Amino acid sequence: MSTLGFVMLVHTALDRAEQVARHWTAAGCPVVIHVDRKVPRSVYEAFVRSCSNDPKILFSERHVCNWGGWGIVAATQSAAHMLLQRFPDVRHVYLASGACLPLRPVPELIDYLAARPRTDFIESATTKDVTWPVGGLDHERFTLRFPFSWRKQRKLFDAYVRFQRRIGTERKIPDGLVPHMGSQWWCLTRRTLSAILEDPNRPIYDRYFRRVWIPDESYFQTLARRYSTDIESRSLTLSKFDFQGKPHIFYDDHLHLLRRSDCFVARKIWRDADRLYQTFLNDQAATLKPAEPNPSKIDRVFTKAVERRTRGRDGLYMQSRFPRHGCENRLTSGPYSVFQGFSEMFEDFEPWLAKVTGMRVHGHLFAPDRVAFAGGVAVMNGGLTNHVGLRDYNPTAFLSNLIWNTRGERQCFQYGPGDNQDINWFLARDINAQISVVTGAWAVPLFRSGRSFSEIRSEAARLQRIETEQLEILRSTWTKARVRIWTMAEFVEAPMEPIRTVIDEILPTNSPPLSQAPRPVDLSGFGKFLQNLKNQGMHPYLMGDYPVEDHNEPAPRPILKPYLVH
Repeated sequence: MSTLGFVMLVHTALDRAEQVARHWTAAGCPVVIHVDRKVPRSVYEAFVRSCSNDPKILFSERHVCNWGGWGIVAATQSAAHMLLQRFPDVRHVYLASGACLPLRPVPELIDYLAARPRTDFIESATTKDVTWPVGGLDHERFTLRFPFSWRKQRKLFDAYVRFQRRIGTERKIPDGLVPHMGSQWWCLTRRTLSAILEDPNRPIYDRYFRRVWIPDESYFQTLARRYSTDIESRSLTLSKFDFQGKPHIFYDDHLHLLRRSDCFVARKIWRDADRLYQTFLNDQAATLKPAEPNPSKIDRVFTKAVERRTRGRDGLYMQSRFPRHGCENRLTSGPYSVFQGFSEMFEDFEPWLAKVTGMRVHGHLFAPDRVAFAGGVAVMNGGLTNHVGLRDYNPTAFLSNLIWNTRGERQCFQYGPGDNQDINWFLARDINAQISVVTGAWAVPLFRSGRSFSEIRSEAARLQRIETEQLEILRSTWTKARVRIWTMAEFVEAPMEPIRTVIDEILPTNSPPLSQAPRPVDLSGFGKFLQNLKNQGMHPYLMGDYPVEDHNEPAPRPILKPYLVH
């Protein structure tokens, strides 16, 4: 007779459960199976008949098992009680599910437990030491009541929790119990499990745990601490969970990963993973050497998987992963530069910048009437078109696509208060963005437009209001972009210093110095223009302390500080 017995909790994939159960009984281990009462009676009876020719497979009383409910504990109690009664030689009871799969030969597990006859393998930690609960409830799961299903009655569940918190409800924990939590899948000695099931206070404990949230992760984990003399707080079953607390499912391509773990059992196995079932249910005694279970060998792989699932790749959005606001990794896939006011301050700034840096330099990508791709092209990489309607349908997706589709090539584009402003927060929050702003430069095209002054005054007030709101965003505490801001007055004093600073960030460190400077626009009379705006009742403050020219003399061009160009 075997010293090891199995309790299986089954609710689906009954054919796979039978396959695994027969594998265990072939090694001499009895198996007691609990089938969820929600499984149709005809399906259940067919399953029982299919297993009836194996005397070591028994079926226990059926309970309704809902996630997070008491039924899972009741099912485990019934099956474990039957196993201990019917098989007196069993010294360890291993709890498994119908989605579990043995990874190593059963004799290895029997020998491993025989060498540790008094050891209980059950993950059991106090709520203070547990970091894995997902859902915001740790100690409260033991002091509040949970009559509603978290999955099926979420609004009632949350409302009742809030109500109990508000009125200060707190259930009394039975004397002598210190709540512990851990994995549902354990392997207990006969002595410890019998003590739990035969405890004279069991009705009190059962009544208390019926209203504990997810009791299958705390009932045996708590009571084992009362009776066990030797607990190893770990599970012999490999079970991994994602960032939402949902179990990872293992597929055929996880074969080598599961082998590396050296664990005895793994869950959850996909029911159609034929290769896994065929491989691990064969006799492997000659191919595997005894080793201590070490799931940490593959923890790094799961950590990377969780990171990729939660953070994704920089700037990649797709149907299978469209993160909610604030949960993105980097918003775009690579660095890019935004120039605001530079094309207004210099003649032919875009071709000059493209020549100096070798980068692709666009015009105003978010202008209201056009998408000014570099070179005037109509379609960019990845089929991104210059259609204004498509761009404005989702401006952030437009920019993300542009940067993603041109990976490896830095993009530069012009921007201003006359452009679509829906992109402002996206630019400010993107750590890949390098934003250089000359405030008030939008007034230069107005100054040179020749329009009536009443129109200019109205337009200047509108643009200044828009740029002011934009600057508030760029200066907010949420901004992650690299932002540099100069007023026009600061910029015209020494224009090459800001340009040199920006270019140095764009070009590699070993790049040659600038060979030529851009040609500034003629600003003769601009100071008088600003004064006229003030005289008309509009206060153009974003230009800074721009000098007012002598009204009695021709307006000189701004005097620029000397700058050495190699």
